[in-house]
Amino acid sequence: MATTRILLDRVSPYQSRRLIVECDGRTTAAYLIDPRGAVRVPVWLANHELAPDIGQETPDDGRAPLMPAQHTKHPQGRAPFDPDRLRVVWFEEGDGIALLDSDGLLAIIPGWAEADRGLPGYAREAIGRSPYAWALDDVAAQLWPRVVHAEAYWQWREAPNAWRNVQRTVFNHLTRTVGPAGHYWDVSDGHAPLIRVSERPATPERPYTVLSTVGMCGQRMPTLDRYMADTSAYARIELALATTGPSHLAARVFRWLGTFPWRAVTWFGPGHSVKWMRSAEDSPLRGDNAAVLLVADPGPLAGNGSGPPPDTSGLQFHGDPVTWLWVIPITRPEHLFAKEHDSTTLLAKLAAEGRSWIMS
Repeated sequence: MATTRILLDRVSPYQSRRLIVECDGRTTAAYLIDPRGAVRVPVWLANHELAPDIGQETPDDGRAPLMPAQHTKHPQGRAPFDPDRLRVVWFEEGDGIALLDSDGLLAIIPGWAEADRGLPGYAREAIGRSPYAWALDDVAAQLWPRVVHAEAYWQWREAPNAWRNVQRTVFNHLTRTVGPAGHYWDVSDGHAPLIRVSERPATPERPYTVLSTVGMCGQRMPTLDRYMADTSAYARIELALATTGPSHLAARVFRWLGTFPWRAVTWFGPGHSVKWMRSAEDSPLRGDNAAVLLVADPGPLAGNGSGPPPDTSGLQFHGDPVTWLWVIPITRPEHLFAKEHDSTTLLAKLAAEGRSWIMS
């Protein structure tokens, strides 16, 4: 058996996905892998020997399968790829890739591709649809703008002032809509996505402090295109919470929550609930709570005299509106209730119990 060669090995900027391209002499395949080492999407790229007919594929022996002759442009096999000419472009969301060589697009694995759902990626050498790859020719014109955008995005992120521009844009918007700034914390770990937290202290007119992330909107959230055709309205968010307690303690929730969408490859939307990631540093804040509820409008919980939250609407970033989602800790029974019913029903229940949207 020929030795398998790794032609390309790249990790996403968010450290949540890894792309490996391998050649075993018979075939070349790409694998999109999660942090646990599990293959999310295997995609056939080419045969390098005579293709079998359908029903005569090589038995499963741990190697990538040969594509049947009916589904490959080169049923006689083609020359192996030059690893020096392979490069990967990660989508802005970090959940998909484009693989290119000197001839252009070689493969695309979109964020919604998943082997377990029978949705492989697209390959230039493929014809029609098979379990190993779908034809890239059928969607290249549609997906190419996504690749161009992704390259432009990462080039922008590498510019010296890119991150500073994100900070300034969000920071200034908060000053206009919430009030003067106080402390400012770094809650990321040095690689994308970079997230900060801005404190807006209590005032005589507002007896609570507002804490908001700064930077989440600098990158679109993953996996949205699995659920909707137009993702713009949901793609960019910041998180906020209101508290009458010590700000530095409340801010700790953002250490895991602020980067969660890109690390876990998911998205946050209005009404979503997220299981609390347990850590010793924020245990005083967590208390008996087991999850957080994310709401765009905590108004239903403002009837106990706390008043409505500041209006943070109006910010756009790279053409997408930015939505602030407010963090409300909830207990395990409340989390289960939200899953069984919906966030609107849970908010009504919490309001009836006199719950505030402001953390003490």
